[in-house]
Amino acid sequence: MDATNTQALLVLGIVVILALVALAVYFFYRRRQSHRLAARFGSEYGHAVDELGSRSKAEAELRRREARVAGLDIVALAPGEAVRFTGEWKRLQAEFVDNPAGVVGQADQLVRELMQQRGYPMGDFEHRAADISVDHPDVVSNYRAAQEIRARNLHGEVDTEELRKAVVHYRALFDELLEVRPEVDQRQSMPARPVEARS
Repeated sequence: MDATNTQALLVLGIVVILALVALAVYFFYRRRQSHRLAARFGSEYGHAVDELGSRSKAEAELRRREARVAGLDIVALAPGEAVRFTGEWKRLQAEFVDNPAGVVGQADQLVRELMQQRGYPMGDFEHRAADISVDHPDVVSNYRAAQEIRARNLHGEVDTEELRKAVVHYRALFDELLEVRPEVDQRQSMPARPVEARS
């Protein structure tokens, strides 16, 4: 075997080893990404896989959601806004006995208003659910269940117990979204005035 053949085999061997290392790194990265997305999105990860039919499509969709929500200006509520929303929810709950079907619609409207106040765009339901799933994956299934009951309620296909369940689902989402920013004590935020030296 001459030196040229030996060098060619050596180069080919190095190329094959580098390709195998690159492939191993790629699969390690993909696996790590899959674990990260599954941990972040919880049951929403499985929902996306079922909905889109493959793990790779679901993961691409979940990454798109993360990128889209990262570009939004989602803010916590001021304490006064949180008090107002909490009061509205209590009023709504008190009306349930007399008007369960109407309260489901009001709960949906109040949740939408809360989402809008926080900075979520008000597109169609699937976009709202997708946006919520990024930061609140544990309650997006509640939102879907509440919406499904609400849709059937519009056709008169639900009983009072199902309406109660819808309100409970909306409440779980409402509580999760009712994030309040802390009030800043103005005395602490103002710089101290320097003490003047006496002569």
